[in-house]
Amino acid sequence: MADYDAIVVGAGVSGSTAAYCMAKAGMSVLILDRGDTAGSKNVTGGRLYAHSLEKIIPGFADEAPVERRVVRETISMMTAESSFNIDFHSSRFAADPKQASYTVLRSAFDAWLTGKAEEAGCDVVSPARVDDLLRQDGKIVGVIAGEDELTADVVILADGVNSLLAQRAGLKKELAPHQVGVGCKEVIELPKNVINDRFGLEDGEGMARLMAGAPSQGMMGGAFLYTNKESLSLGLIMGVGDIAKSPTRLPDMLETLKAHPAIKPLIAGGKLAEYSAHLVPEAGIHMMPDIAADNLMVVGDAAGFCINLGFTVRGMDYAIASGEAAAQTAIEAKSKGDYSNATLGGYKTRLEQGIVLKDLATYSRAPHFIEHTTRLYKEYPEMVEKIFMQMFTMDGEPAKKMLWKMLPIIREAGMFNLMKDGMKGAGAI
Repeated sequence: MADYDAIVVGAGVSGSTAAYCMAKAGMSVLILDRGDTAGSKNVTGGRLYAHSLEKIIPGFADEAPVERRVVRETISMMTAESSFNIDFHSSRFAADPKQASYTVLRSAFDAWLTGKAEEAGCDVVSPARVDDLLRQDGKIVGVIAGEDELTADVVILADGVNSLLAQRAGLKKELAPHQVGVGCKEVIELPKNVINDRFGLEDGEGMARLMAGAPSQGMMGGAFLYTNKESLSLGLIMGVGDIAKSPTRLPDMLETLKAHPAIKPLIAGGKLAEYSAHLVPEAGIHMMPDIAADNLMVVGDAAGFCINLGFTVRGMDYAIASGEAAAQTAIEAKSKGDYSNATLGGYKTRLEQGIVLKDLATYSRAPHFIEHTTRLYKEYPEMVEKIFMQMFTMDGEPAKKMLWKMLPIIREAGMFNLMKDGMKGAGAI
């Protein structure tokens, strides 16, 4: 008899969700996480769309350590000296709890979600490094963690984008540079009232800002800024292929961003509380491995469930949805007494019927567009800067209509390029 019905490797939001749902259904479950405390090594920009967890734990935000409810969205195109912003601020965000989104700090939020799994009856061990999958007669029967061999009827891998266990199981290939980005983030402490004043927010309200152009120094990538209760999450994500060729180190690029005239006043007086770095899945459905095999399923970042659309980045809601789908599949497998691929293949079917694989299919061309439309990161921000400098600069010369001011600037960027990239973007996102 196995030690557990299910072993979950990784206490991120996907693993803890899977464990919570299985434990609630009466399964014996063990979570193993390599952090000193469950989830302490997990990193993300810090934005959670609530719908997937609201479905599982209605009203979760009333008890979970969320930071702020996002009511303000900002998209910025930046040059070294300028920032053009599209800013949308509305109290109508989150009129329905399922439509809300929140900024979160993962160490606190993930610990809470793992705690919910513990309350439901799940065992949690951390730190615990899982070295390999345990096999018997060619069949996966558990995991090897140091000197311990722990057995289970099903193993769920929630061990992050660089899942070595999924590779060893033959489900996943080694990551290619174009499939992932590398991100670094600082959490900068500021008093709550200072954040409210600087960003035009009330208590509990938050802002999410995504930035393209100067932050990535003309290469594929972008930056983010999220408001927390008493801190800001400021970070930068670059394509691994580009940063490998860059003469500037990623931490130095982040320092340059912090000194940008549009960012420096927002973080002035702040105290660095945390620095972290992380690989980010970038290729969407094109990097999805086989996600189920006999006695094994793969969830969250380990399965590549993340989408960057330029105006929003989604990962945690897909991770939670995949954890729930994997749990439902494991519950069904236990009822049948069958953990073969024939039964666990229902996991993919559930993802296809839900939002995860539907969304990844809808935006299947987005990763290629974002990677290969390099004008987004240099030429177009510069074009926007020139247009608005012309619009708002009065130099004592006779005025020209805006059309005649804009045409030379647009021609410089390339009318055909604009049309071509606009059509590609419309088709991709």
